[in-house]
Amino acid sequence: MGEVREFALPDLGEGLTEATIVRWLVPVGDTVRVDEPVVEVETAKALVEVPCPFAGVVTSHAADEGAEVAVGAPLVTVAMSPDGGASGPGGGAAGTPDERAGEADRAGEAEHVGGSGNVLVGYGTAQAPARRPRAALRLSGLSGPAGAGAPGTGLGGIAAAPGAGAGEESRPGADRGAAARGAGRTAPERSARGGRAAAGPVPVISPLVRRLAREHGLDLRAMTGSGPDGLILRADVERAVHAVREDAPPREAPVPEGTAEPGGARAGSARQERRIPLRGMRGTAADRLTRSRAEIPDASCWVDADATELLAARKEMNAAADGDPAAAPISLPALLGRLCTAALARFPELNSTVDTEAREIVVLPEVHLGFAAQTDRGLVVPVVRDAHTLSAEQLTAELARLTEAARAGSLTPGELTGGTFTLNNYGVFGVDGSTPIINHPEAAMLGVGRIARKPWVVGDALAVRSVVQLSLTFDHRVCDGGTAGGFLRHVADCVERPARLLRTL
Repeated sequence: MGEVREFALPDLGEGLTEATIVRWLVPVGDTVRVDEPVVEVETAKALVEVPCPFAGVVTSHAADEGAEVAVGAPLVTVAMSPDGGASGPGGGAAGTPDERAGEADRAGEAEHVGGSGNVLVGYGTAQAPARRPRAALRLSGLSGPAGAGAPGTGLGGIAAAPGAGAGEESRPGADRGAAARGAGRTAPERSARGGRAAAGPVPVISPLVRRLAREHGLDLRAMTGSGPDGLILRADVERAVHAVREDAPPREAPVPEGTAEPGGARAGSARQERRIPLRGMRGTAADRLTRSRAEIPDASCWVDADATELLAARKEMNAAADGDPAAAPISLPALLGRLCTAALARFPELNSTVDTEAREIVVLPEVHLGFAAQTDRGLVVPVVRDAHTLSAEQLTAELARLTEAARAGSLTPGELTGGTFTLNNYGVFGVDGSTPIINHPEAAMLGVGRIARKPWVVGDALAVRSVVQLSLTFDHRVCDGGTAGGFLRHVADCVERPARLLRTL
């Protein structure tokens, strides 16, 4: 065995100081190549795959899945042969045809023994090499010999798409090397490492679903998913947890001596408390919300608006683009975002932040529009950069892209920070109003409730119209109620009479 190198968790940027291990992409005993992702971690901002800057055989993991690791703390150790390649059985000499085939890959990596440093975006210089199928070498005593894995499965039992190569998986954005790693292991090996049954792939792609099942001791292979092609969803795991609790025998609550009920009966069954760690995204959200309420003297105002004309205008805009196959239908959030940027041009105080040390209000020149998006991992706020320069069509495309990335857990830290104003469409939950907490260090947030059919006075008569409630929560340090009310009234007027927006452009 050659030199053993220790790889520490790198600085993930954006002031992050720790990360939670979601899943190991390269098990102990497998080889890892230069800049190949070795672990998936969850930061306070997003899911991130961390590549290893040098090649070799993984000899140890510093923490189990679900554990927190601080930036700069050991993450994984890798053993290398003296010439820079991975050391394996027989002093690194490849004995099998598969191992000899892998030597070409490792020879090309030998010049990178010092490490590429290409750990994350903006960290290092080298470009990650193309990932190719490789033989999984083992260190003596770490695991059994590699065998043929189940065809068509990737890491963790994710089924590969029909006709996909060894390095391609069916889910978008998946690690292309995962299937190759899974193909190099036998089903019993994966069972021994992951604690799962040996037969068949696990139809699940969400790390949250895997973690939830692991926390409650559920075997995903024994479950039938309700998603497409039997995909196991979070709701399936939660139903299974509930079923286990229902089937469990009742537990008697401890009763102190001398407090038995009449007839010798003990008190009723005990209920177990459930503790949820405030870590990762949930912990960061808790810290920021607490800081927001502690530092920002917020106030709220709201108004009902007749959105009938806005909906009609959207319908006409989309009908006019029917002949253009490249044109996507304009979304209602995009129109509302366009109204926000127009109103912020008139009331720039609400697109600001407070410098508490200098005791100054900093009015920001660009509008980076954040919007609340609900995902399986919780509520996140992606940011549309320079939203004031985008048309309704461009806003629609960018909102759709960021929403899809949020649901897939692939948002970068840069896409989750730097917002100057937030749009919160809580109407999707079927509620009319809310008083949200400002996204610190911003100065305001516009909330939009559901659009419901209600009686409305039009002229001197009642009519049934599409009505929406708009609410604005603002930092009272940056402006008074007149400015906040003027902003909200302008947005409401544009909702009721969209043609008014044209006069502001």
